[in-house]
Amino acid sequence: MPNDAAATVLLPRPTNGRVFSLPGKVRLGDVDTNGRLRLDATARFLQDAATDDASDAGLDRRYGWLVRRTKIETTVSAGIGEPIEISTWCAAIGRAWAERRSQIVGKRGALIDAVSLWVQIDVNTGRPARVADDFVMAYADAAGGRSIGAGLSLPARPAETSPLAWSVRRSDLDPFGHVNNAATWSLVEEAGRLDAGDRVGTAELEYPQPIEPDQPIEVTTGQADGATSVWVNRSDGVLIAAGRWTPVNAT
Repeated sequence: MPNDAAATVLLPRPTNGRVFSLPGKVRLGDVDTNGRLRLDATARFLQDAATDDASDAGLDRRYGWLVRRTKIETTVSAGIGEPIEISTWCAAIGRAWAERRSQIVGKRGALIDAVSLWVQIDVNTGRPARVADDFVMAYADAAGGRSIGAGLSLPARPAETSPLAWSVRRSDLDPFGHVNNAATWSLVEEAGRLDAGDRVGTAELEYPQPIEPDQPIEVTTGQADGATSVWVNRSDGVLIAAGRWTPVNAT
């Protein structure tokens, strides 16, 4: 039986199967006012590694994937100028989606783990498409027979929240006309005020529906149990994105 709550568990690197790695470096445009790697820049490293992995594996439809949920756990944050290595592998395969584990290790000690749920998309229709045979052939060994559902984990918006100013920019859009996953991480940055701390903790972001341009939205934030959450709702109240930041010392 597949696990319905996807991208919640940080499984270890597989002993068999494909693991793809590439070098990187934390640049000026990747960091906050304290010189620490931001979440949106982390997400760009992760999605670029995923794309390069698919290209290196010779897969068709390498750009036909959309992120539905990501969890990023920072044990030691990365700093400006730090050389890093990004490694990525498949942790589970579902009907029209797959779970991807990634890890960023820095030469100065940075350690960031992530897991994402990616949905296979037909690039012509924008609709979910069954995971193709070439993907299964490339990643089945690493996944080790593990299946996964497409269920989400973060709670709906409670009654008591505070408004948060945030708007969609044209530069945030991807080729599907949706707000790019990396750009949406700025919501968690704003709500959690991550530039004020050491960034050690767990960040989560998920999309019940895509965020589209020129769509009236309401963004709110709230705190509970030491975590800061953020929600994006359409004008009719439908939840389209949710995020949460939980610092390591949350009680």
